[in-house]
Amino acid sequence: MSVFTIATRESRLAMWQAEHVQSLLRGMGHEVQLLGMTTQGDQILDRALSQVGGKGLFVKELEVALELGKADLAVHSLKDVPMELPDGFALACVMEREDPRDAFVSNAHESLDALPKGAVVGTSSLRRVALLRALRPDLKIEALRGNLDTRLRKLDEGQYDAIVLAAAGLKRLGLSQRIRTIFEPQHMLPAAGQGALGIEACSVRHDVVQALSPLVHQTTWLAVTAERAVSKAMGGSCSMPLAAYATLTGSQLTLDAAWGDTDNLLPLVRVRRCGAVTDLASAAALGHSVATSLREAVYAQGGRLAHLE
Repeated sequence: MSVFTIATRESRLAMWQAEHVQSLLRGMGHEVQLLGMTTQGDQILDRALSQVGGKGLFVKELEVALELGKADLAVHSLKDVPMELPDGFALACVMEREDPRDAFVSNAHESLDALPKGAVVGTSSLRRVALLRALRPDLKIEALRGNLDTRLRKLDEGQYDAIVLAAAGLKRLGLSQRIRTIFEPQHMLPAAGQGALGIEACSVRHDVVQALSPLVHQTTWLAVTAERAVSKAMGGSCSMPLAAYATLTGSQLTLDAAWGDTDNLLPLVRVRRCGAVTDLASAAALGHSVATSLREAVYAQGGRLAHLE
């Protein structure tokens, strides 16, 4: 058996995720320690991620630790992992997905529909902004940054009437009681990879890949590969209001994707496609096909994807 060090962010949710993997690896006989780190994404809280470099700010320092040999693997929320990893790094494992849906959290209102006109809803995601505005154009959507505990505190202080968070994080931290309503995917399509944990390692570390192999959940990996392929083909950036969510039944993968206009000047564009998927390559191919249809639909209604033009 091996000795491993896990690099992780130091937020409560990130530590829970790292400790979860640590416990599973220890159960297989490995010796595992944690290396807590603060990333740029944790430090820059006064601007939207789309303005300061994207979600890669949450993983860069962890990748440096891997490169320098200070850590052997890094545990991430997969939706925070850039669609294309730097040379020398690989996604070594995707674990079974938690609830991929979004959660409506409020101290005074039962649901999005129950909010009064002009109510303030907080979110840090352009995807959620576009979807919320499509559902309730009369609401005031304001930026919300910080870790999960910080966001809940801001809600409790009265800065927002409601906030939207990933259900998975709330459930992992034992905060399910804060959830007033779960958004079903047909109303609020999740982000690519939402609810899944991804484990990153240097691509030459075959020993790490082998040690993690019992933790791989192939159904989840196929689904998130298709989702991430959509995002990558569309530009792979958190500066795009893009959603992608896949479900696998047998060998049939159903993939939904949506693009929204954050100014709500254009209608929401949605694409669904089903196909037989047997490996990561065929899952990615389905994702690329959906992205092509999504781009065509965006252009057809007069939308622009400037970074692809």
